[in-house]
Amino acid sequence: MASVLSGTGLGQPASAEGGWSTPLARKLAWFAELTPDDLKIVDDLHATTRAVRRNRDIVSEGRQYEMMFVLSEGSAVRYRILRDGRRQVLNILLPGDFVGFPGCFFENALYAVTALTNAVVSPVPFSVLLGLFERHPRLAATIFWSFACEAAIYAEHLVDVGRRSALERVAHFLLELLNRLRIVGLADEKSYRMPLTQELIADALGLSVPHVSRTLRQLREDRLVTIEEQRVVINDIEGLSALADFEQGYLGRFRIPASPEGAG
Repeated sequence: MASVLSGTGLGQPASAEGGWSTPLARKLAWFAELTPDDLKIVDDLHATTRAVRRNRDIVSEGRQYEMMFVLSEGSAVRYRILRDGRRQVLNILLPGDFVGFPGCFFENALYAVTALTNAVVSPVPFSVLLGLFERHPRLAATIFWSFACEAAIYAEHLVDVGRRSALERVAHFLLELLNRLRIVGLADEKSYRMPLTQELIADALGLSVPHVSRTLRQLREDRLVTIEEQRVVINDIEGLSALADFEQGYLGRFRIPASPEGAG
């Protein structure tokens, strides 16, 4: 089985429950309560949109950027290609994620970001993000604290590669995607679509493609995970979490203090 799942990709929720008009608004509302003014500002970040075709770069390694991008539809992958052609996938980007963190804060982008599916992004200049600290400090803190969640994801991936077995790595990876997609309304309690190949999973987890194939087969045989066409179903969340030593606290809500009177 060369491909785990493929498809047209991930988009924004079909309905904007609770006033969330974009995946970014829904994601930020997960971290902190957003006011109507906050929601309008978040919507304004999507004022300009750009379509990116599958397999095209959103960010190219080594180039200078004066902006980040909000991914509103589709999915993307952040990675580095080594001199001998090997690829290390650093993270999977989902709707509601900022594209360009942390590499775009350096003089030149440190990593490439390529669309896994047809995608839609909105460019957001650094000056706009930094200006939020002056005019809307609590919203700015919520956005930048969401970057801390991404940093925690990187740390967990380091634990994956350094200490977890292949079975534990794949189990943890599948659970992490479930939780991240649930935050933006793109997964139910135990299932989601995953436009990934076994090669991509291997590059993300430091495994070979045959090893990923064997591991997925074992998870199916143990009735922990079912993969049918484009959908992953986690049949036993508690069992898979125990296997992977998965603690979702690093994806949880931040404790952001209430804004001072008159601020934001």
